[in-house]
Amino acid sequence: MSEMINNREYRQKILKELIMELHNGKGVDEVKPRFEKLISGISAKEISEMEQALIMDGMPVEQIQELCDVHAAVFKGSIEEIHRPQKPEEAEGHPVNIFKLENIELDKIVKDRIKPHLESYKNSGKDEDKNYLLEDLSLLWEIDKHYSRKENLLFPFMEKYGITAPPKVMWGVDDEIRDAIKEGRVLLSSDTSDKGTLVEKIDGMADKVIEMIFKEESILFPMVLETLSEDEWAKIAQESDEIGYTIVKPKTRWIPENINKDDPAEDNVQPLNDGYIKFDAGLLTPEQANAMLNTLPVDITFVDKNGAVKYFTQGKERIFSRPKTIIGRQVENCHPPASVHIVEKIVEDLKAGIKDNEDFWIKMGEKYVYIRYFAVRNEQGEFLGIMEVTQDIKPIQSISGEKRLISQ
Repeated sequence: MSEMINNREYRQKILKELIMELHNGKGVDEVKPRFEKLISGISAKEISEMEQALIMDGMPVEQIQELCDVHAAVFKGSIEEIHRPQKPEEAEGHPVNIFKLENIELDKIVKDRIKPHLESYKNSGKDEDKNYLLEDLSLLWEIDKHYSRKENLLFPFMEKYGITAPPKVMWGVDDEIRDAIKEGRVLLSSDTSDKGTLVEKIDGMADKVIEMIFKEESILFPMVLETLSEDEWAKIAQESDEIGYTIVKPKTRWIPENINKDDPAEDNVQPLNDGYIKFDAGLLTPEQANAMLNTLPVDITFVDKNGAVKYFTQGKERIFSRPKTIIGRQVENCHPPASVHIVEKIVEDLKAGIKDNEDFWIKMGEKYVYIRYFAVRNEQGEFLGIMEVTQDIKPIQSISGEKRLISQ
């Protein structure tokens, strides 16, 4: 039996069976003894391979997402610690070190603030406790930056190594937590919310936050630490400021000791043509073209005909975060799982020529954001890719009357 247990393929097969048993209705307590008997330890990488195997076998990402909480309960206490001669994640400023410090603060918000305030409100029903909870959830919303760094900085590198299923599952759960926080704030702001519903929703949301902390610490971080190179961690550290941090602001920037100096950084890459670029109506130097595009009062992103992000402008006031790590990433991986099918339909319609553009408009805090997708074609009508143009149109909507040069 021992030789079977040591067989990697056999162990993955058993793991897959256990997950399927859970999916088919067995309880965690029924499955856990078999798991503990047959598996003495499992690495984060094997968990990743197992989830990908389920998807390759046809299980939808959404179904694995539904099992996510059960996964954590089964694996808790069984994941072996991955011993490393050095622990870069303990270095101040390392991306994982920052993620972990943020998790400590998020854990405090949930356990030291939300849970006690929720219990107090449950017993008293006083508006005072609702106000405390509203403050707590406003603070907890900072979690959006923590999740955004995961999704836009970590996930692209995971995809580069073929780890695609866990990011999709985790992004879906991130969005569930985001939606639950928003819903909690709406319920707390309403005078007509049912107390029982409010307590149940916020309590469930708080538990999900804690469960996600466990998943990150026990599965995600060990997996990426054993996969990504120091050069890649350096790029993640460089791009983190673009998105921002959750409560914890790093005091120093992490500089890896063994960064590959033979690998030229993107910033050092010289343009192939240092002369003029010829356009349909004029000539510009690369410097002029780059500066001009960055001066436009809109954000532009270009995705090529194969679906890879190739370029985005870097204006002073961006609407959506665009870390450089998304360059080369497939566009469907840049969106939450719940909206991927919409993105794929847009790409399909623009590529096929069914539409030349598709427009959306959404409210984002004080901004009224107009998002437009255009099919980009050459003179022969060949599809080259898709250009996304994003703009805050609220200031434009407020314009009235006239302002002429002569009135200056």
